[in-house]
Amino acid sequence: MENLLVKPELGGGYCNSLTQYSRFLTREVNIGDIALGGHNPIRIQSMTTTDTMNTLATVEQTIRMVESGSEYVRITAPSIKEAENLANIKKELRSQGYNVPLIADIHFTPNAAEMAARIVEKVRVNPGNYADKKKFENIEYTQDAYNAELSRIYKKFIPLVKICKEYGTAMRIGTNHGSLSDRIMSHYGDTPRGMVESAMEFIRMCEDQNYFNLVISMKASNTQVMVQAYRLLVETMVKEGMNYPLHLGVTEAGDGEDGRIKSAVGIGTLLEDGLGDTIRVSLTEDPEFEAPVAKALADRYLKRVESEKLKVESTYIASHPELVEGQPSTYNPYSYSRRVTAPVQHIGGHHHPVVMIDVSKENLKDPYFLSSVGYNYSAGFDKYNLADQACDLAYLGDNLPSFSFPGNLKQVYNYNTWLNLRDKNNCHPLFSFEEFSKTNVKDEFLNFVKVDANQFNILTIQQFNNVVLILETSANHGMAEQRAFFVALQEKNVQIPVIIKRTYKDLDADNLMLYSATDIGALFTDGFGDGIWIDAQGQNLALINSTSFGILQATRTRISKTEYISCPSCGRTLFDLQETTQLIRSRTDHLKGLKIGIMGCIVNGPGEMADADYGYVGTGPDKITLYRGQEVVKKNVNTAFALDELIDIIKGDGNWVEKA
Repeated sequence: MENLLVKPELGGGYCNSLTQYSRFLTREVNIGDIALGGHNPIRIQSMTTTDTMNTLATVEQTIRMVESGSEYVRITAPSIKEAENLANIKKELRSQGYNVPLIADIHFTPNAAEMAARIVEKVRVNPGNYADKKKFENIEYTQDAYNAELSRIYKKFIPLVKICKEYGTAMRIGTNHGSLSDRIMSHYGDTPRGMVESAMEFIRMCEDQNYFNLVISMKASNTQVMVQAYRLLVETMVKEGMNYPLHLGVTEAGDGEDGRIKSAVGIGTLLEDGLGDTIRVSLTEDPEFEAPVAKALADRYLKRVESEKLKVESTYIASHPELVEGQPSTYNPYSYSRRVTAPVQHIGGHHHPVVMIDVSKENLKDPYFLSSVGYNYSAGFDKYNLADQACDLAYLGDNLPSFSFPGNLKQVYNYNTWLNLRDKNNCHPLFSFEEFSKTNVKDEFLNFVKVDANQFNILTIQQFNNVVLILETSANHGMAEQRAFFVALQEKNVQIPVIIKRTYKDLDADNLMLYSATDIGALFTDGFGDGIWIDAQGQNLALINSTSFGILQATRTRISKTEYISCPSCGRTLFDLQETTQLIRSRTDHLKGLKIGIMGCIVNGPGEMADADYGYVGTGPDKITLYRGQEVVKKNVNTAFALDELIDIIKGDGNWVEKA
């Protein structure tokens, strides 16, 4: 088998390098006439939402997806009749000049997979429900019983492997966090390790048949779980001499701004470390809107070159050793733990991360602009009403407002301007490192000090207990440079809180969301950062504020609104997901901290919304089943009454509050 595998570049760990961009070299897999992995570009794909039996609608939607940038198109085949109709869809596409490779999405039906594998270029199977059992039962498996189940699965799975070999069909082994089998759950629990082992069992079965035309995925709606699972997968594969290409995706990401930010946090974190060969962004929107988002994420890395190095200056940290490539030295990339810091005022320690916004270019004679950052001014009462997403710190530079700021919004001024303020109450200075080092006049309570990630000597400042760092970078691979800075702090046990700042120029709104969610979200995913500052002059303040809070929400580090775990729809969906999601949002978006799963069918039901508090799942035409966690509360409720019934359940649990 060794001579069939490209030798992995990894010597351990989960990525080639923690300090420079280096893409993990995977084996090349042919999917139709578009190769995946190896030195090929990161491929873009999406999934149809039409009824697979409606050939014309599926073909028309597939064409729209291809025109929007999809290089592969996935189509659900829940039963053998849909699998058979893939031939008609493929024939019609080819007759119209579209040679896009097709992927059949299979869950519970081996016979459908075996039929589809003879027609399309790739099949996707989910180890958690392909021949395995998922009944949400707590079964204690002895080792003999576990092995007997594995043997049974092998016999059911191998016919598909043989067909794929015969027809030259590729296969994605796609593990989902929410659909791990009862057998896997009994041994590993609902964990990233369980996800990896579920996939590895199927990979080993394929290799036993000398079948290597594989792509692997580890999807979850929780970005922390998703990132940890992919990292564990790579480490595990490398230990066993494997380097299969990776399909990246955050499942049930949602729609709009939330879906884009959440996808960018999960996918972007892995792309930053050189992992990922194909991307699907799962949005609860028409599928042709997915590919442009995925392409925007992937295109950033066309500009990253293997020779790019972090410029670590000799003054960086005294006697600071180089990071061992691929091996984090001070944190665990497979398990979330926030960096330990000593709190300064409300920043750091056990406080949630803060949001800082630059308002220096606004009309500082008009208090109404603060509504964009969560402070709604009422002239009649001369007071501010706080929204759930109210920023914590306002940077004013050298400009002074002509009105009183809200008392819980701290003002930050450049040092020389702060120095000359008559009233310094709730006002704090921002120093350059040189200014802070040279002056004796500092704020008694809170000082912000700007530092660049590649040239700061922490030893001269760690004695102060009233300092918060503003960490900047101008490096092309800035996330890694800032991460190296955090590692250096940990190695010296420096517990100063750090606000992560990234500056973006000439970006439109969509790319600002995607880039900042990648760059900053990756650090929060690894437990780094006590605050966030997105500097994007010319962009709308409300967008910057909502993006900042969205990144914290997506990384599960600060919950400021209701979270919706919403599937992207497909041919299995039993109701209009976009319309239903918006309806549920309109009635529940004030329930801060609750997670509500909205699933189109039982395949994307209780498992896929694994960590949701409540679930709304299509179970038949005009029928909805309602969940509390993974427990069925009411079955087959008429759609017209289902949302009211869901709200009654939330009220009964004491989790409802009336809208303000």
